[in-house]
Amino acid sequence: MPSIKPKSFEEWVDTVSPMLQRDPLWHNIAYQKALFLYDLSWYDCEYLMEDTRGRKLAAQLIDASSSISANMEEGYGKGFGADYARFLSIALGSARETRGWYWRGRHKIPLAVVEHRMSLASEIIALLVTTIPQQRQIKKKK
Repeated sequence: MPSIKPKSFEEWVDTVSPMLQRDPLWHNIAYQKALFLYDLSWYDCEYLMEDTRGRKLAAQLIDASSSISANMEEGYGKGFGADYARFLSIALGSARETRGWYWRGRHKIPLAVVEHRMSLASEIIALLVTTIPQQRQIKKKK
């Protein structure tokens, strides 16, 4: 059964697997928003698939947007501190890249959609920018 494009973040949260929602990482709002942004980018690629230029951009957009939450997941699995901060930094770079790919896609994606997605990416960036230094301050126990 095909999934239905969510109308809002709150509506989307109700569709997320309980298994993911029980994971401690789910309590991180940046992670939730990163997963949401990826799901939206999945649908937004439909705008881009109409021509060769768009298809190339769609591949970059999907890669970048999926990398945000994937790096948060991998880093969370390694524990807290500098190692987690390193993965969050990669996620930060992917969030910035996603925002840039949305801007590049403005020729095919409606501008209101582009602005919404760039704003969501910027929220994720702001959350990560504050979390990364906090994680770098955590010292691992010997």
